[in-house]
Amino acid sequence: MTTFVIAEAGVNHNGSLDLAFQLIEAAAEAGADVVKFQTFRAENLVAKHAPKAAYQKCTTDPDENQFNMIRKLELDKQQHGYLINHCHKCGIAFMSTPFDCDSLRLLTDYFKFDTIKVSSGDLTNAPFLLEIAGVAAQVILSTGMSTLGEVEAALGVLAFGFVAPKDAVPSPEAFVQAYTSKEGQALLRQRVTLLHCTTEYPAPIIEVNLRAMDTMAQAFGLRVGYSDHTQGIHIPIAAVARGATIIEKHFTLDRTLPGPDHQASLEPAELAEMVCAIRDVERCLGDGIKRPAPSEWKNRPIARKSLVAARATQRCDPLVLVCKRPGNGCTPFRYWELQGTAAGRHYERDELIDA
Repeated sequence: MTTFVIAEAGVNHNGSLDLAFQLIEAAAEAGADVVKFQTFRAENLVAKHAPKAAYQKCTTDPDENQFNMIRKLELDKQQHGYLINHCHKCGIAFMSTPFDCDSLRLLTDYFKFDTIKVSSGDLTNAPFLLEIAGVAAQVILSTGMSTLGEVEAALGVLAFGFVAPKDAVPSPEAFVQAYTSKEGQALLRQRVTLLHCTTEYPAPIIEVNLRAMDTMAQAFGLRVGYSDHTQGIHIPIAAVARGATIIEKHFTLDRTLPGPDHQASLEPAELAEMVCAIRDVERCLGDGIKRPAPSEWKNRPIARKSLVAARATQRCDPLVLVCKRPGNGCTPFRYWELQGTAAGRHYERDELIDA
């Protein structure tokens, strides 16, 4: 299976359309499948006096609140159109994470996107999840900061949105019924991919817990991927080896640029290296059948051993055998059967024993 690589431009455009265009070009050149931005209106996303996260205070003006920081990073409808067109020119798919219902409708109703990536911060935003379930054919749900129970609750909301009639009344009980129904489970398997994530920027290696991917796959029977916030490229590569179907990774043109996410992002050359390594991992995983690879056949007689005479032996003398290369003679598995038996002919030392 080919891993779907999302190059997360996010808000690393810093509000500049030209910078956003360069990010698209870098993602396409790196070989990513999609470049993803973020679609929001600050007034719908953040309360006017909401504080910043600690990492945001370190990478932006510490005296500025989250609302003012976010507002400078909005992309309007016209800018979205420009970015989508530029993606088409560069041969890479466009995606964006919506953070409010108006932004969701812009992506699905106006631009006709049917795959929606949901931020970890909205995993518990049940009304928003229900809106997404009503308009998205495919949902990629990031699960940072969550427990297994919270993921299950979110899946219940999505299942309800998939199966319930339009006039059905949402409730926790209705979500559970939809989640446990045969139809709900089938639609979740068809339409939802979970992304394991550690929501810290950068994420400490010791807190990544890639085995949680296995836990979610076993618990829910859904496709699972990984959204990475660690520094470097080795952790997402490990996630692919562990079965991730999607890799999402922040990238920037320059980690020294001002802004909340640049420092925890890859630069273009690193993004290209990550994509190349992921493709190598995909190729090396194989089909799981244990058998000699085509290139190995020629090496079997060279590397393996056969039964040979330990010393010169006359016909009818007891054979004294040892195992030596090459491996194109009698198999060493017959050592106990043939050791000490009468030689059928004369053997020189190190001569292969007749099978």
